Amino acid sequence: MALLEIRNVVRRFGDFTAVDGVSLEVASGEFFTLLGPSGCGKTTLLRMIAGFDDPDQGDLLLDGKSLRDIPPEQRPIHTVFQSYALFPHLSVVENVAFPLRMAKVAPAEIQRRVQEALASVHLSEKQRHLPHELSGGQKQRVALARGLVNRPRLLLLDEPLGALDAKLREEMQVELINLQKNVGITFVFVTHSQAEALALSHRIAVMNQGKVEQLDEPSRLYGFPRNRFVADFIGKINMLAATVVASGSDHLELDVAGVGRVLGPPQPAMPVGTRGQFAVRPEQVRIGAGSVDSAGPLSNRVKGRILDFLYVGDVTTYLVELENGTRLEALLPNSAPGRAKFFETGDPVELAWSAEVGVFLDA
Repeated sequence: MALLEIRNVVRRFGDFTAVDGVSLEVASGEFFTLLGPSGCGKTTLLRMIAGFDDPDQGDLLLDGKSLRDIPPEQRPIHTVFQSYALFPHLSVVENVAFPLRMAKVAPAEIQRRVQEALASVHLSEKQRHLPHELSGGQKQRVALARGLVNRPRLLLLDEPLGALDAKLREEMQVELINLQKNVGITFVFVTHSQAEALALSHRIAVMNQGKVEQLDEPSRLYGFPRNRFVADFIGKINMLAATVVASGSDHLELDVAGVGRVLGPPQPAMPVGTRGQFAVRPEQVRIGAGSVDSAGPLSNRVKGRILDFLYVGDVTTYLVELENGTRLEALLPNSAPGRAKFFETGDPVELAWSAEVGVFLDA
């Protein structure tokens, strides 16, 4: 049985439906992420799990029992907010102990559990500090320790890394993964950052306009998006209008706008004549000066010129314009020492990719 079950939950605000018939399950010990753009309903759903808001329809169950009539303070659930919500006049140890004091836990037990929680987030040496004496990452860890100290069945995290700078954010991602693994508590994490969701999660629910567009493991979401929204929202991708020409057991043959005949992975149930989009990731597209040499077969090839490029340190993304004006992106790692780019604007190149990559989307 799933730890958390969300059954056909609907939440409306006047004429606006923030959450529209969402159903999903979260397993015990899972790092589960709700991902989507602003206004997609992910935070509203989190607030209903926490008990800060009530659904208009549907039900939420924890360990098989409905949460609908249980007030937030009585739910074995804790929420960590982006703002940390620390008490500025209390020390680290007092902030972490606060929920246990409210629950009237014995002083000796409070001390033991607070020390355990602080050790788990590597803050034992900061326990007498006030919040203003801490860095952003340390404040975040205090908030996590406070969330873990009363041993909730479920820890909800609402954009907890959103206020941190990029480097600290990456460090905290590693901390979160290790922490969740060590304490074994189920995490439900809300973010609009695709990279963050892919890095942290066991499974991700991608939300859009109050609905779940796709629920899957990170690698499946990235490699096999179910529709155009998911493909476009998760990472960079090339999408071109396409029509199914032939559908076999070994490959799908497409007529792709601006490219011509393209072979893709098989999708046996796809009827000939179906119109949609062919999507392929920039890192799946090989790029070469004039022509692409490869030991393996690259069935799909097209020529163009470098229109522009974006250098970001470890990789460079090249924007290539084909002869008819169609544009495709290809990515190259900057692995050669001291070499920032391989091509200049205007250079003739060939793009090529295997028939084993890419996906045809009819929705």
